[in-house]
Amino acid sequence: MYTYLALGDSYTIGEQVPLQENFPYQTVRLLREKRIEVADPVIVAKTGWTTDELAMAVREEGIKETFSIVTLLIGVNNQYRGREIENYKQEFTQLLDQAIVFANGHTQNVFVLSIPDWGITPFAHDKDRNKVAREIDAYNLVKKEITAAHTCNYLNITDSTRKNGTIAEYLAEDGLHPSAKEYKIWAERLAPMIEEILKR
Repeated sequence: MYTYLALGDSYTIGEQVPLQENFPYQTVRLLREKRIEVADPVIVAKTGWTTDELAMAVREEGIKETFSIVTLLIGVNNQYRGREIENYKQEFTQLLDQAIVFANGHTQNVFVLSIPDWGITPFAHDKDRNKVAREIDAYNLVKKEITAAHTCNYLNITDSTRKNGTIAEYLAEDGLHPSAKEYKIWAERLAPMIEEILKR
């Protein structure tokens, strides 16, 4: 039985969708369909968390065990709050190091997801959408470079949120967070990547 730890914020917990419809649960479901036995995901995530808040929660959880798979999706709230990208570099690197520890040192078993672009959504109607997009691209570039340097896996889901972020069925009721339908797209991209690693 494989195990899975999901670290993140609202996009990991699945704000405004049923727990079983967030991307970690949908990913596990897809893997089980391929006869890969994965336990229900352990999720350490909360809406609004920044990198330092996630790090603090991880310490408070006091997780001792290791996991077959670890996903990490964090940073949107750093960008939203206007934090410096240098600060993000440092704190994201520390979180990725911790994720690798949780994966028992197996860097190939850690999967980093890019930050979605919330600026495209109806919620952001009064924001500078181009500025949000530029800042998220800058955050994701840093995230991708650090992930590559640590030889972990990187999954881009920003493109999908930009394509679908104005379509009601891909959004939760708040007009900001993804719906189960958008999370399904992420899971359909992530599950084959995980399957390939677990079958090695």
